[in-house]
Amino acid sequence: MPRQKKTESKQTKTEPEQKKAEAKAAKVKPLTGEELLYKVKELENLSKEEKARTCGYYTVTKNGIERVNMMQFLNALIEAEGIELDSHAEGKGRGGRSASYRISVQTNGNLLIGKAYTKQLGVNPGDEFEITLGRKHIRLKQVGAKEDTVNTAS
Repeated sequence: MPRQKKTESKQTKTEPEQKKAEAKAAKVKPLTGEELLYKVKELENLSKEEKARTCGYYTVTKNGIERVNMMQFLNALIEAEGIELDSHAEGKGRGGRSASYRISVQTNGNLLIGKAYTKQLGVNPGDEFEITLGRKHIRLKQVGAKEDTVNTAS
């Protein structure tokens, strides 16, 4: 008899366990793209949390509580609309500093222009420049460049 009670207790699930099992069985893949946009417009009378849940943007915790994934839902909506929020830096790396158009003489007396400026000028490693010193400026002229493409640093 005690064995029979054990199997009976194993077969009957608690309410949170039942909700969790039902949610797993009923869990649908979240909507994306045009399908998501159409569904959201269709559900215009619901709150944003209800829209997110209906479109499949929710999870069920171990306790059987449903949690709406609003960030995933909103990101999917933004993506479906074709809005690009992330900037895509050209080339490799994480972007680095932006050009401030100001440099300082280093302790060893050098003036370092930096990659941000040479990239904007479209110069490559090995390109040569002619340096002309003025009263309060330095003029750089690319060797072999036409006269109208003069690069000046003040």
